[in-house]
Order: sequence, then structure tokens, then C-alpha cells
Amino acid sequence: MPNPKRKHSKSRTRTKRAHDALVAPQFYIDKDTGEPVRPHRINLKTGTYRGRKVIEVEEKEQK
Repeated sequence: MPNPKRKHSKSRTRTKRAHDALVAPQFYIDKDTGEPVRPHRINLKTGTYRGRKVIEVEEKEQK
């Protein structure tokens, strides 16, 4: 395995690690249900994507 000839500076190491920060996932509020939903995903409760019915959802019986 090759080894580095010189030590990496602290600023170079920290610049590389600057991209490792965690990012909170983005949400938007659904117009129909009012619940937070991840963008670019099918809403599994209603079966819609961008306002169109995409899949049929079976309703569960509530006791």
C-alpha cells in the first residue's frame, strides 16, 4: 500500500470532513391529509403521487 510522503495539513483534513455533517430530512405538508410527507415519494396512506392516484390502497378495519 502506498503511504503519503507528507502529512496532510489540519485545514485540508477539516475541509474533507466538512461534508460529513448530518442533514435533517426535508418534509412538506400534504394538502389533503395535512400530514408531513417526504418529497418525491408515493403517499402509502392515500396511494397518490403529485395529486394523482397511483396505487390502490386497501382500507383496514378499525375496531
